[in-house]
Amino acid sequence: MRYDIADLSLAAGGKKRILWADNDMPVLAAIRKRFAKTKLLKGKKVSACLHITAETANLARTLKEGGADIVLCASNPLSTQDDVAASLVKDFKIPVFAICGENRATYYKHINAAIDNKPVITFDDGADLVNELHTRRKKDAHRIIASMEETTTGVIRLRALARAGNLKFTVIAVNDAASKHLFDNRYGTGQSTVDGIIRATDILMAGVKVVVAGYGWCGRGFAMRAMGMGAIVVVTEVDPIRAIEAAMDGFEVMPMSKAAKVGRLFVTLTGNKNVILAEHFKMMQDRAIIANSGHFNVEIDIPALKKMSKKIKRNVRNHVDEYVLKNNRRIQILADGRLINLAAAEGHPASVMDMSFATQALETEYVLKKQGKFEPKVYEVPVEIEQKVCTLKLESMSLAIDKLTPEQKEYLAASDEGT
Repeated sequence: MRYDIADLSLAAGGKKRILWADNDMPVLAAIRKRFAKTKLLKGKKVSACLHITAETANLARTLKEGGADIVLCASNPLSTQDDVAASLVKDFKIPVFAICGENRATYYKHINAAIDNKPVITFDDGADLVNELHTRRKKDAHRIIASMEETTTGVIRLRALARAGNLKFTVIAVNDAASKHLFDNRYGTGQSTVDGIIRATDILMAGVKVVVAGYGWCGRGFAMRAMGMGAIVVVTEVDPIRAIEAAMDGFEVMPMSKAAKVGRLFVTLTGNKNVILAEHFKMMQDRAIIANSGHFNVEIDIPALKKMSKKIKRNVRNHVDEYVLKNNRRIQILADGRLINLAAAEGHPASVMDMSFATQALETEYVLKKQGKFEPKVYEVPVEIEQKVCTLKLESMSLAIDKLTPEQKEYLAASDEGT
């Protein structure tokens, strides 16, 4: 078995982490048990470009139980949990190509190793693997039945590719599933972003003016958690609807040009580029802290910050680089602007990833059963899959809900009853 990881001797610790996460992933465990019987994926080659975490490991185990020949690579150079990668290789016999802190060349070498597996199904977290299949590895795109995209950033990229008429195969926008963005993005990103920032800085959130760039589901989740810890939260937005929502949720709303003067902690969660620019760095107070929880580090113009700085102090604290400007003000960048919740913490809690990865697993089953009925487009997750996942999650939480009576169903389907 070919693989490329940091250290195989870390496997024991990784296995403990994987099994601990599995305790909080009952929906995925139930699907894994069924997959082990049906073997729907038997003989199917699968490549997944995802964050190599304990939760991802349990998705990989589920797909393998279903018969898949699966290979994993990282979707971010800093998000790999090296002990988990080691356990996947040693204990679960799943090839992994991922090393925490790998450089760009190694990162793309690993993506190409996953493509060398000749997959018919792919999983992506940011669309880097799919992008490779549309650029340097076009000859391998023809065999893809479907790809599952996990992130807002990835879906944006893939919808743009589809609009241009260049998408070569079916993509399922798993990120856009209500059970994903309502829970994973809002509650998962919200909590794990706070976790990463505190681990990296030991900052007390109470009383700190926090600037949240972007009020999508991830921004909402982080803003809510920061406010709950006593922070004074400012939101910056480009969408007037989201800006009004943020104001009605109790947050200050202002442009970044104004927020830069008053914030102490800045967090970008937009999925866009150049959200914090040179003009904003110049306005920031001494020891302003900047973190990113969007998929790519392009949200912060770090190259501009480097040019503006007379000195750069690396690792003044683990995951913290300090840029000293010509006016002697210090700007502190966390985790090189990469995903703070994975680079400095452990990513989303397992209980919320349970739903996201259960959706991924069931969607894999769905596209194989419907093979040949899709076009090269971006598709939504079917509502029946969403309802199945949420029903199983409610059962795992010992929660019950009402059901529509026949009379209620008839009323909802009719148009003749009125005042």
